[in-house]
Amino acid sequence: MDLNLLRAELARTPSVAPAGRVRAVTGLAVRATLPGARVGEVVRIRRRGEPLDAEIVGFSSGEIVALALGDVVGVGPDDVVEGTGETLHVRVGPGLLGRVLDGLGRPLDGLGPLDAVATVPVDRAPPPALERQHVTSPLPTGIRAIDALATLGQGQRVGLFAGSGVGKSRLLGSLVRGADVDVVVVALVGERGREVGDFLRDQFGQGGRERAVVVVSTSDAPALERLRAAQVATAVAESFRDQGQNVLLLVDSITRVARAQRDVGLAAGEPPVRRGYPPSVFSMLPRLLERGGRAARGAITAIYTVLVEGDDLSEPIADEVRGLLDGHIVLDRELAARGHYPAIDVLRSLSRVMSDVSSEAQRRCARQLRELLAAYETKRDLISLGAYVRGKDPVTDRALAALPEIQRFLRQESSDVSSYEETLERLERLAARYGVE
Repeated sequence: MDLNLLRAELARTPSVAPAGRVRAVTGLAVRATLPGARVGEVVRIRRRGEPLDAEIVGFSSGEIVALALGDVVGVGPDDVVEGTGETLHVRVGPGLLGRVLDGLGRPLDGLGPLDAVATVPVDRAPPPALERQHVTSPLPTGIRAIDALATLGQGQRVGLFAGSGVGKSRLLGSLVRGADVDVVVVALVGERGREVGDFLRDQFGQGGRERAVVVVSTSDAPALERLRAAQVATAVAESFRDQGQNVLLLVDSITRVARAQRDVGLAAGEPPVRRGYPPSVFSMLPRLLERGGRAARGAITAIYTVLVEGDDLSEPIADEVRGLLDGHIVLDRELAARGHYPAIDVLRSLSRVMSDVSSEAQRRCARQLRELLAAYETKRDLISLGAYVRGKDPVTDRALAALPEIQRFLRQESSDVSSYEETLERLERLAARYGVE
């Protein structure tokens, strides 16, 4: 018997995919029998009309629990469920530049098939801790308040904490246009459909789309697609980083990603543990957020927006994300109400890598401006009431004299991109004129 002939014959023999039947649909979850299935596998439901794909998220009483990657309308009892043996993958390559994808990596812009060269899994493990490269180079953003007082580094991961209506989208647009990077990857998760078109039209500027990839999963998309959108965008960013490019990854917002994971976890039968969030949310966050950073040949600088309820930075998702990232930028509602844009509260914002990517002279000047702003905030109520008497505190006197010029320095129109050199020169002049040292 020739074993090689047998192997060749087996290779030509078509395999039969395992199949089962739908047993129940409860809310977001489809329960079915399917022998040999595994968590994370994509299955195909042969419903009335077009087939529906779903992803296995758990098991219960010998049945799979799968969340549909689409609308469950048309699914009925005893519909055939087929296993594919594959997890979710996304196509990547330079051909993605200028394209808009949906939350599963499929083209959404009507420009035809993707000109991609490779396929990678959507959910990947973060790189090992000891393989991470040190962040040593600054990343100019074109925004003076950030470049001067909370300097970012190439490969840093930062949280942008903001409530509703304080200029978050405007600031993201400024980052898209002004950041000194090769590629921009944007994930819009859970956004209103109207705002997606506005963002694409208004925030990229002339020619900005040519170096960008946008992944969109609107608020009406299934929970699993909203969750996967952030992972798809991260996988796309990783592909460009692995080519040696400097990538800016913007995820708006990580809060909506966490809410999507909450819906997935609850549908799979997890118990809520922290304000309604199941344990899988707090294991998903570090797995996703740790995928950014520097590699041997490229870097992903990741900025994740965090929606804070009632401007409360201690709510579970905000508190968890702040502890996982390398810095945080806080937008202040009171500044926005006074027409101060970008509404960055520089006293509450922090870059944990600033000491590694900036000079001692810059850090000294930044400390002096922070001290002046802190002195003013300490006496602000007295000053507003007219109860502060000049001459009582030399630092406060300097702060009052410097405040108009500092505010002009920190204010910036969204269309105004300030070069890194110009920002540092203005910072140095301010510190030299009003500094307390």
